[in-house]
Amino acid sequence: MTAETSDSSHAQILDRLDRAYARAAGASVSDGNSVRMLLDSEENFPAWLAAINGAQRYILFESYIFANDAIGRQFIEALAEKARSGVRVHVLYDWFGSHWSRSMWRGLVAAGANVRSFNPPSFDTPLSWLTRDHRKSIVVDGRIGFVSGLCVSSKWQGDSTKRLEAWRDTGIEILGPAVRDLEHAFGQVWTAAGGAQFEIVAKPHPRAGTVRLRVIAGVPNAAGTYRLDLLVASIAREHLWLTDAYFIATAAYTQALSAAARDGVDVRLLVPGASDVPAVSPLSRAGYRPLLEAGVRVFEWNGTMLHAKTAVADRLWARVGSTNLNLASWMANYELDVAVEDDQFAEVMADQYERDLANATEIILTPRNRVQRTDPKGIAAADEHPGNPRRAIAGSAGRAAAGAVSVGSALGAALTNRRKLGPAEAGLLTTMSAFTVVIALIAALWPRVLAWPIAALAIWFGVAWGIKAFSLWRARGARHRQRKAERARLGVGGPRV
Repeated sequence: MTAETSDSSHAQILDRLDRAYARAAGASVSDGNSVRMLLDSEENFPAWLAAINGAQRYILFESYIFANDAIGRQFIEALAEKARSGVRVHVLYDWFGSHWSRSMWRGLVAAGANVRSFNPPSFDTPLSWLTRDHRKSIVVDGRIGFVSGLCVSSKWQGDSTKRLEAWRDTGIEILGPAVRDLEHAFGQVWTAAGGAQFEIVAKPHPRAGTVRLRVIAGVPNAAGTYRLDLLVASIAREHLWLTDAYFIATAAYTQALSAAARDGVDVRLLVPGASDVPAVSPLSRAGYRPLLEAGVRVFEWNGTMLHAKTAVADRLWARVGSTNLNLASWMANYELDVAVEDDQFAEVMADQYERDLANATEIILTPRNRVQRTDPKGIAAADEHPGNPRRAIAGSAGRAAAGAVSVGSALGAALTNRRKLGPAEAGLLTTMSAFTVVIALIAALWPRVLAWPIAALAIWFGVAWGIKAFSLWRARGARHRQRKAERARLGVGGPRV
């Protein structure tokens, strides 16, 4: 084989890999960008505020949580000040994640900002709460963009008086043509949240560097990030290092990671030692055993809360964003991630991953085949010594859907024996067993206690479906009348002779 033929074959392989990435993620590549990693609130919040304060034309700000606390009010005031100065300010927040902060918006709206809530409760969509806008992004003047896992809340700063460390999280700053993709992603959810179509007349986005990346705008049921995660797990050759805040993997993803590890890939998973959503931790640990048996190394963070969602493969590819490794993020929510195809940025991410492991405890299988932390004091030890940080005790309830899916998985496995259950799921099965028996006794002894709520739900769902059907019929009739009027205007469709 000649050198020319070898180069041609190599180019074909790269082209096919590029197509595979594009098809899996549903996102085309953007070249000529500059990307900078931002760690925790210490680097992210000041960078966001600096960009907002420097805005001249418009600001697009999207976050799952806007907390009514010192940080939330600081950002609201910064946005209001720019709105008063004539800058177009668009703010998009998730109703579920920010429902305690609704009183904050009056001043921002009065200042001239456009504020929209995503997916508030609606009578005709009883289960709409399962779909959330979990994205976190900022775009300023079409010049600079930010994507991260951080929300607008003081929790990310910690509280030294309560021994709460700053939350560990990761974001990125983007300059270059990819900022346009962030704008399109924002407009996608802005329009989905109702009202007028989103329009921003942006100037051309000049090249700002040499970085190739893809903006993956995840939407419900599309599973673009999920397909990409499976693809990366399948093609990684040397390293695949994952950080995730609410790890509840599907069987397919667990198998993909396990297959990579058995094939000699250094697969590592870093997750919180204790979650701000308490139900998630035992569900995550229930999935450790098959990973550990396959050779995947699992680590738990020792600080207050690990909230980052990142991946780095072969020190060539990296992902940063809002998507967690669970079905709620992969399938139900609006999410936003950036996949960076650049060896220098991936090297920075890998170096940071190794530093993070210095503050983590590895999980192992004991000689008796039990899952155990290498620290014999265990998770509870963090609260027993005044010098150690306290763990997060409350937070983003948006993981409820992922938890519900995992509960269903465990209960189904117990009934069908389709997979091996782990000891961590014993408590869950005990609780659900007791709950089910109690429900059965109530149904047998006091049937009306269950009949009336079921009847109310049935009426609610029936009326909701009827409202939807009526609105669809009305829209269909309006389109028919419009077409008929258009034909009449053009003199088409008159009586036949």
